[in-house]
Amino acid sequence: MTTLHVPPLPGPAGPASPSAAAPTAAAPTPGADLSVWPTSTTPLAHGDLAVAGVSLTGVAERFGTPAYLLDEGDVRARCRSYLRAFEGAEVLYAAKAFLCRAMAHWIAEEGLGLDVCSAGELELAVTTGFPTDRIVLHGNAKSPDDLRAALRLGVGRIVIDSASEIARLAAAVPPGSRQKVLVRVVPGIAAGGHAKIRTGTDDQKFGLSITDGSAQHAIARILGQPTLELVGLHCHLGSQITTEKPFLCAVRRLVGLMARIKDQHGVTLPELDLGGGHGIAYRPGEDALDVASLARKVRAELTESCAAAGLPVPRLVVEPGRAIVGPAGVALYRVLAVKRTAGQTFVAVDGGMSDNPRPALYGVRYAPRLIGRRSASGAEPVTVVGRHCEAGDILASDVRLPGDVRPGDLLAVPVAGAYHLSMASGYNLVGRPPVVAVADGHARLLVRRESLEDFRSRDVGL
Repeated sequence: MTTLHVPPLPGPAGPASPSAAAPTAAAPTPGADLSVWPTSTTPLAHGDLAVAGVSLTGVAERFGTPAYLLDEGDVRARCRSYLRAFEGAEVLYAAKAFLCRAMAHWIAEEGLGLDVCSAGELELAVTTGFPTDRIVLHGNAKSPDDLRAALRLGVGRIVIDSASEIARLAAAVPPGSRQKVLVRVVPGIAAGGHAKIRTGTDDQKFGLSITDGSAQHAIARILGQPTLELVGLHCHLGSQITTEKPFLCAVRRLVGLMARIKDQHGVTLPELDLGGGHGIAYRPGEDALDVASLARKVRAELTESCAAAGLPVPRLVVEPGRAIVGPAGVALYRVLAVKRTAGQTFVAVDGGMSDNPRPALYGVRYAPRLIGRRSASGAEPVTVVGRHCEAGDILASDVRLPGDVRPGDLLAVPVAGAYHLSMASGYNLVGRPPVVAVADGHARLLVRRESLEDFRSRDVGL
């Protein structure tokens, strides 16, 4: 893997010395709020920013735009903060938020496990040497290929999400083997930042309901399968949850189900997986979940509920994804056009819904920032739009940018590490952006830009 050093930009006092490892810092711009940017972000001269000592404009010049930048040190620090907060628990990184070989390597080195949802995510992780016993396979509709890959590679646990999956999985387990499984139950709790990302209620596609008895029936069937070993219960309430209460309610309901399992089947389950969905702030001033507080309260609730039910405390498992990688990422765009209409100003950039569909899907709001030059113009409300053939291709609506924003300018969007590349599409065949890691004043390419040759080589018919 090639490592590229992004050289320092000249500072006000002249060129940086050859040994300098970072661009020249500048005094913070009055009113500039970097609270949702990677923790290593610092202001530079000429309106630029540096992340991990690397100039954002330097990244744009070397790797082009659009591009995703990922602060390796920030990712690793968030992994460690989860391990500290949930001491003694198992922390699985949710690969669906963002996965590449380097990310899997960082996660493994930091001691986290991995939660995957497909044979593709699984194979990519395994090619890095990720320990398969620390991998959990999820999915509401696992394909035969997904299950075969999981069994062939020896994943630690498979989460059963539907009744039809039980017999299919049991029959696929090699003779003489047993596969550890969890059951994903629906606790009937509404939580999450948007209706489309709430998964703990009975009216969506995931899991087996406690309310209608589906979960209890599936558990009885699993316990009757000699090739399956039921080791715990799993739930996932939703995404972008910023309060602790839903998780504490889930603990009580799942411990209650564990108590019924013990009473009816004489089985004490050793694991309780509360999933993820830990909310983060996308704009200054927004709420974020306090992970340390969550860990303390969940542990206390789990201990108390188990004591009341006469159960030993199971091993706790959590699955953060967005909360680990989201704040560590920045998206870089080049302005292509500025169009002022009677009612509003549109700033069109060289990316859009193909590299970030989340505003169109969930109405997510971001805080883009002009970088690379200082502007004396006052801030004005604009709508940052993409280049795609959809009226809904909007990256950030009603945001404030300098009134003289113009083609050629660079915009940087913080909190872009999660659900950007992993949800990117090939719409309009513009090509998915590259991923660039930064650490200690250096930048290196992790995932290359999708090219015209990629499009040509995949199209094999005529």
